[in-house]
Amino acid sequence: MLNIFEVSETNKMIEKENLDVRTITLGISLLDCIDSDLKKLNDNIYKKITTVAKNLVPVGQEIEKEFGIPIVNKRISVTPIALIGGSACKTPEDFTTLAHTLDEAAKAVGVNLIGGYSALVSKGMTHADKLLIQSIPKALKETERVCSSVNLGSTKTGINMDGVKLMGEIIKETAEISKDEDSAACMKLVVFCNAPDDNPFMAGAFHGVTEADAIINVGVSGPGVVKTALEKVRGENFEVLCETIKKTAFKVTRVGQLVAQEASRMLDIPFGIVDLSLAPTPAIGDSVADILCEIGLEHAGAPGTTAALALLNDQVKKGGVMASSYVGGLSGAFIPVSEDQGMIDAVQAGALTLEKLEAMTCVCSVGLDMIAIPGSTKATTISGIIADEMAIGMVNQKTTAVRIIPAIGKDVGDKVEFGGLFGYAPIMPVNQFSCDAFINRGGRIPAPIHSFKN
Repeated sequence: MLNIFEVSETNKMIEKENLDVRTITLGISLLDCIDSDLKKLNDNIYKKITTVAKNLVPVGQEIEKEFGIPIVNKRISVTPIALIGGSACKTPEDFTTLAHTLDEAAKAVGVNLIGGYSALVSKGMTHADKLLIQSIPKALKETERVCSSVNLGSTKTGINMDGVKLMGEIIKETAEISKDEDSAACMKLVVFCNAPDDNPFMAGAFHGVTEADAIINVGVSGPGVVKTALEKVRGENFEVLCETIKKTAFKVTRVGQLVAQEASRMLDIPFGIVDLSLAPTPAIGDSVADILCEIGLEHAGAPGTTAALALLNDQVKKGGVMASSYVGGLSGAFIPVSEDQGMIDAVQAGALTLEKLEAMTCVCSVGLDMIAIPGSTKATTISGIIADEMAIGMVNQKTTAVRIIPAIGKDVGDKVEFGGLFGYAPIMPVNQFSCDAFINRGGRIPAPIHSFKN
């Protein structure tokens, strides 16, 4: 039971501290849609999504009104399309028709994004995987709401370096094909190591084959709430700091749990997980970087940043797991550049570099996220950046990702504007030394020794 103080406290978080539920994501299995006839497959996919998700948006809006909790996004994730289209799709263009079907279904039910235009290639690529990956630039350019992800490595299997090389080229091609929009199609494309099956956040959400036929996953937010709580303990020791973050994360996660359970009841679809990630927005006061500054740094990127982020991430998880029995997805702190005004300020002040961001990804939830780099950056250099991030995930048994935007026609000193939740980003410099020979070796980096636990 909630007492009146807790109700008042939650209302204050919503009204003044940018607390929201970032997304209700409905995961839908498309395994029963598989057909060798491409038209029938497209028809099956459209019918399944529009049937299962028809009430998702109205239910989300009803929960918002009933509880007064903003639910920013209603989204859908589906089974990786490389698996679904393998029998019917003989060319990249065939896969592109599936992307259009996903887009049409998303529009029909009113969700803002649909994830799962994906391939899982951590150990090797099937013919269908390769065709889907080759179709990604055109699919993202021609659709509005489709998001794509590719899992390139895992702690158990190692890193598929053929896939890493290919994705460097695909990201560059995606940037080129959307250069008239500041290469914005790259915002909807992310590569992973150790991708989770139940992540509700885009662009990386897909409905894993281990999941039920349909499932409700909720992603909460709340960097502003954590920062406000820390302002009240400024100058206190680390024990007080940690307890404050933990208690705040508990309260934020309870809001997500409430929304998830209510959505599950109203839709008659099982509740999956709450992802308790601190996901920033461009709004002032809704920044993970500002939390790091409140902990005691002049700017994100200053000495001590990685330690402060490790502390924050751990306490968020500790508070969250006490609030819900089913915590999953990514769960921790996101550090995107374009979506976090504090991160943007740190880059512009010269405090935060690509290399420092990479170090920070060793201890947080995701990886190099929403980072704009010069459009002239070579595909092999992008592959090298991806390989480094995949290695961090593989060795540390954690999820890492890269969502990077080579802004065609722009260089260091310029910026790209995306609008909405995606914000804007300064172009960050990239190490110009070559890794061509390394990327062109081909094959697979083997799994680390600690992966052998049978």
